[in-house]
Amino acid sequence: MKLTILGGGGFRVPLVYGALLADHAEGRVSAVTLYDTDADRLTAVARVLAEQAEGIPDAPAVLATTDLDEALRGADFVFSAIRVGGLAGRAADERVALDEGVLGQETVGAGGIAYGLRTVPVAVGLARRIARLAPHAWVINFTNPAGLVTEAMSHHLGDRVIGICDSPVGLGRRIARVLGADPDLARIDYVGLNHLGWVRGLYVGGRDELPRLLADPGLLGSFEEGRLFGADWLRSLGSVPNEYLHYYYFNREAVRAYQEAAQTRGAFLREQQEGFYGRMKDPATPALATWDRTRAEREATYMSENREVAGAGEREESDLDSGGYEQVAVALMRAVARNEQTSLILNVRNGSTLAVLDADAVIEVPCLVDANGAHPVSVDPLPYHATGLVTSVKAVERAVLAAAASGSREDAVRAFALHPLVDSVSVARRLVDGYAHAHPGLAHLRRGTPAAPSRA
Repeated sequence: MKLTILGGGGFRVPLVYGALLADHAEGRVSAVTLYDTDADRLTAVARVLAEQAEGIPDAPAVLATTDLDEALRGADFVFSAIRVGGLAGRAADERVALDEGVLGQETVGAGGIAYGLRTVPVAVGLARRIARLAPHAWVINFTNPAGLVTEAMSHHLGDRVIGICDSPVGLGRRIARVLGADPDLARIDYVGLNHLGWVRGLYVGGRDELPRLLADPGLLGSFEEGRLFGADWLRSLGSVPNEYLHYYYFNREAVRAYQEAAQTRGAFLREQQEGFYGRMKDPATPALATWDRTRAEREATYMSENREVAGAGEREESDLDSGGYEQVAVALMRAVARNEQTSLILNVRNGSTLAVLDADAVIEVPCLVDANGAHPVSVDPLPYHATGLVTSVKAVERAVLAAAASGSREDAVRAFALHPLVDSVSVARRLVDGYAHAHPGLAHLRRGTPAAPSRA
C-alpha cells in the first residue's frame, strides 16, 4: 500500500513512520511519499526517516517530492498534516488575539478561527485534487483545526475523509492507568467536537469505573487532567474534560498567563524548529538523535502555561513518549485496509449520533472502523452545559466555512463574534482587521475592502 503524507517535511512525520516500522503484518504500508512545498524540510525529515529505518529489512520505501500530483497518484491513504502560514502564522495568530485580551491558541478561540480562515481554502483545494487524482484513497486529516478542516474536506470527499487527534486517546489512557486498567482493553465513552469533548465513562469488563475515579480525591490528583481542572470541578461536571477545555473553564487565568509569558507557544516552536532544520543542513548532524532531543523538549513544554495556572507541575514521563496520533493513524489504516474491525475515537460526520447537530456536522466520538470506513456509535445525549458549548462552537465553525467560501468580511466578523471566548462584536471587528493586516492572504477581509470571489 502507498501512503502519501501532505506536509511531509513536518516535524512530527517521524512519529508516523516509526509507527509504520512497527507494523510487519501482511498488507502493511510498503511505500511512503512525502510531499511538501519546502524542499529543505523534506530533505531533513527524509534523513531522519532513513536513520529510523536502519537495520529494518522490510521498512517502507520513502520518496520525497514537491510535486503534488506525483505524490497523490496511486495513493491508497493520504495523511494530511499541513500548516498554512507556517509557525510564523501561528505566532501572529496568537499575538493579534492577545493584544485584544482574548485567547490566540491555534485551535481554540480567535487564533483557531484565524487559522481556519487561512487553512480551509487550501484544504478544500487538496480535497478536490485528491478526489480527481486518487478517488479511491482514504484521507486521514490531522491538519488543525482538525474538526473544522475535516468537515470542509468532507464536502468533497464524503466519508472517505476521517479526522484524528491525539488528545482523546491520551486522556483515555491516563484515566485507565490511574484506575489500574489496561488502556488497550478499556472502552471510553467520549463525546464532543475536536478539542471540545468529555470522557463520561470508562468501561472495564462492562463496568463503568469512572465513578470510582470521581469519588477518590487521591486518584483525581494523580493524573494531568485531575491536577489541571481540580477534583472539585471534575466532580461537579461528573466527567473528565479534554485538556483544551481548560481554555474555556479557566479562560481569564489562561489569557493572563499567555500575556505574561516570555513568548507564545507558536513563537517558541518557530524558534525551536528553525534551529532543528538549520542544524539539519549540516550533513554531519546526527539526524535521528537531533530530532529526538527536539521532540522531547517540545512535548515537555506542551500547555505549560495552563499547568502553571493550575499548579499542575511537570508532565508525567509516560506522556512524553509521543502524542499518540500516529498509533491512531496506523490503527485506522489497518482496520480499513484489512477489514480488521476496531474501535477508535475519530472525527466523522454526525449522521444521527447527536440530535442537537445536523447530519453533516463533524463530531468527535468513538467509532467502529472496518473496510467500509468509520461508523460513529450511539451515545447518550449531551448534558445542557456541554450542548451549549458544542452548538456554539459548531455555529462558529459554520461561519468560518462560510467566510472561507465567500471571502466576506461580514461572515468573518460573525465567526469571531459568536465564539464564547470573544466577548464583544467590537473586539471581533478589530480581530478581523488585525488578522487581515498580519496575513496577506486575508487582506480582503479588511474594513472597506471588497470581498474576494469564492475560493471554496
